[in-house]
Amino acid sequence: MSRGPDAATLLGRALVAASERAGCPVSLAEADWTRWASATFAGARHSVVLVGTQSPALDAWLAALPEAEFALRGHLVADLKLVRVRHAGAARTVEIEALTVEER
Repeated sequence: MSRGPDAATLLGRALVAASERAGCPVSLAEADWTRWASATFAGARHSVVLVGTQSPALDAWLAALPEAEFALRGHLVADLKLVRVRHAGAARTVEIEALTVEER
């Protein structure tokens, strides 16, 4: 029996959907994750690369992204930060690191 998509899949889908709602669609170019645990929590560290087109909407969405709330079934986004935004003409490549924690 499948438990459904993992946190990495849910996070990627949530980022793409949020960008679409903000009027600056991005695509998921790369995603990787590793299991993470502390004495009290378990979860995953994520590395995500998104690609979009430069626009004022994208700039505003990226500026607000670290404080954004994401509804991931069974997981909380505990931390999210922009690592790098690369510019190549009108294209923007955005590297993001995130930490998700499993809800208990």
